[in-house]
Amino acid sequence: MHEELLDIFDEAGAQIGVAKRTEAHRLGLWHQTFHCWIYRVQEGGIQLLFQKRHPDKDTSPNLLDITSAGHLVASERPEDGVRELEEELGLPVAFAALEPIGVIRDIGKEPGIIDKEICHVFTYACDQPLHAYQLQPEEVTGLFWVRLDDLEPLFAGKRDRLEASGFLVEGDGGTKRDVALEVGQRAFVPHESHYYEQVFAAVRRIGTALLEK
Repeated sequence: MHEELLDIFDEAGAQIGVAKRTEAHRLGLWHQTFHCWIYRVQEGGIQLLFQKRHPDKDTSPNLLDITSAGHLVASERPEDGVRELEEELGLPVAFAALEPIGVIRDIGKEPGIIDKEICHVFTYACDQPLHAYQLQPEEVTGLFWVRLDDLEPLFAGKRDRLEASGFLVEGDGGTKRDVALEVGQRAFVPHESHYYEQVFAAVRRIGTALLEK
């Protein structure tokens, strides 16, 4: 299988070369990723959509994560990452329709992996029915809405659990089973606290502007 080549950057953000994905993760080399958080405004509140990662993923298997995300391979720009929405979720979106949050650095550490990401982060408002999403079976096994009013205190350590409502894909036939999960912070990918804080604050600001219209 062909392995992705990634542009590699130094601490100052200057490109210093190219490396294979596995090498970048093994050596802890900075590389670029595309992140898109889908949200909706419903019943007077803001909700974020999380994907459930496939159990065979090399990083953070089976955890709830960014709605859609992926690596930017060598020579790609942030706008190229919009393909992830169609590949993972079956949702074709024009890059111009995304709302930029900014660039956030995030470091994830797991056994044998130091994942140092320069994350180009965006949001996208979408309230289509969950079952209308077509998931990439080798990447995503479910989608769940979570209230922002619950997420913020959970990640601030002010509550222990919250409810996530959505569906899981079962079996080879791809049957979608509606389910509500009661989960704690450990059910989510352990992005650094400043990453979640910046994302939640940005979605709060954007979503509140919509609520006030």
